[in-house]
Amino acid sequence: MSLDPEFIGRTYPPSPPYEVGREKIREFADALGDDLAAYREPAAARALGYADVIAPPTFPILITMHAAAQIVADPALGLDYTKVVHGAQRFEYTRPLQAGDVVEVVVSVDDIRAAGGNDILTTRAEVRTLQGEHLVTALSTLVARGTASA
Repeated sequence: MSLDPEFIGRTYPPSPPYEVGREKIREFADALGDDLAAYREPAAARALGYADVIAPPTFPILITMHAAAQIVADPALGLDYTKVVHGAQRFEYTRPLQAGDVVEVVVSVDDIRAAGGNDILTTRAEVRTLQGEHLVTALSTLVARGTASA
């Protein structure tokens, strides 16, 4: 079954608040094998102009994936996740996330199109502090293989 293009522009409720922690940042940087001091040492981050350690650029995937599950699991959309491959991921920053930020994520469907017999779903995840400061937009493209109508 093809994805319904009527979902383009649909926005879902904000995620629960998430507090960015130093230890999570360190663990993520360790998993990447990235030893940048600003990911671990507050003094190094302050030297770059930040109040506390900053997160690696792909760190927001931890919180945006949970929020995007609202789209993926929406039965009305009709996405068969067993046929999905991840097509692309992009982050557009206002500033890096840093330890102590408390954020929420609002996800929406940016685009749905068919190509080569596949449905291509693009989602947008806006990460903001609880005070409304925009930090990052995560754009994700999912490809549902063989689901598009002919």
